[in-house]
Amino acid sequence: MRQHILSIITAVALAAPVPAMAQADDASFSIMTLNVDGLPGRLLFFNVNDNGPKALGSIAVSLYMAAQNCDIVAMQEDFNYSCELWSCLHLAYEHDEWTGGIFLDELQQMDLIHPQNIKLPCDGLNTAWKRCCRSTVYERVPWNRSFGKFSHALDDMVTKGFRRHEITLANGQEIVVYNLHMDASAAIDRERNRDAKDRQARLAQWEQLRQHIIERLDSRPVVVVGDMNSFYHRDPIKTAFIDAIQSTGLATVGDAWVEHECGGLYPEVGGAPLPGEPLDKVLYINPTAASTVIVPTSVALDQSGYIGIDGKPLGDHYPLIARFSFVPCRPIPTAVGTVATADAAAERYSLQGIRQDADAKGLVITRSGKKKVQR
Repeated sequence: MRQHILSIITAVALAAPVPAMAQADDASFSIMTLNVDGLPGRLLFFNVNDNGPKALGSIAVSLYMAAQNCDIVAMQEDFNYSCELWSCLHLAYEHDEWTGGIFLDELQQMDLIHPQNIKLPCDGLNTAWKRCCRSTVYERVPWNRSFGKFSHALDDMVTKGFRRHEITLANGQEIVVYNLHMDASAAIDRERNRDAKDRQARLAQWEQLRQHIIERLDSRPVVVVGDMNSFYHRDPIKTAFIDAIQSTGLATVGDAWVEHECGGLYPEVGGAPLPGEPLDKVLYINPTAASTVIVPTSVALDQSGYIGIDGKPLGDHYPLIARFSFVPCRPIPTAVGTVATADAAAERYSLQGIRQDADAKGLVITRSGKKKVQR
């Protein structure tokens, strides 16, 4: 059966058109984040993910990803069907390590006498970049805290965490990309408000991620993508991550989807949910020391294109695709070694570091570093 599937993969991959390499664009890049739903269908008597794409469906997922021709692709749940997922990508992309799947023989080697200690080493993460780009530094970091060994989405059965890449794009621009997968909350637990421990674990993960980013922040823009399993009205993403980073004065942070779909308005925790908000996020961070910042020019949750021949979605998540432009700007100087003048203080910048007109509305930062709300 396995050989038959591999024969199909080879035939499909050879027949599928390879996306043409786009000419290097000095001003932009694109990134996709997608939970590829790669859990096995069944293990022994357990129905792990019987509705998932499995082998043949993962080939369709591979075809979809290749057709989008994004510069960077961040995958989560790349477990048991990695061969199928890469069948249509390997000619145009390079990628980092596959840490394995969830297989019966691996479970049999675990300490079944002490099931509380069972933890598979795989994280399900994989990041790909076009061959005209290159990854120069790579880190894999597990979460310090997770919850759910035999319940609550089984998050503690695998080594979830994040991966960090320093990537040089084809145009020579350098960015830092984080690809991550956070603890989940089962829908029924969310509905019945029984996911308190899940939310506590995610908060610890947001805090760990924030600290990791701050400690390594330099002048390069940072893009944070993945399956966060987080909604703004249920998890303190805004206060614990976005506001906390911005309060350091080292960088500004934005959510590409929230900015494009909701006018940049974030709900309060416990408030009304954002209509259509995905669990997946594309966050971007612009260091205040940067001479060039990134700005999202488009973002789309592809609910119409990610469909199989049966008319159903290819997986349980939709792809989130964003395009960013590089925008030159002057960094906001610190008070050290600067002389404040009336003209300099009058210059205003957005939270993304872009110089604003004098009549600009909303929250701006003066060149002296003071925040000001203009109405």
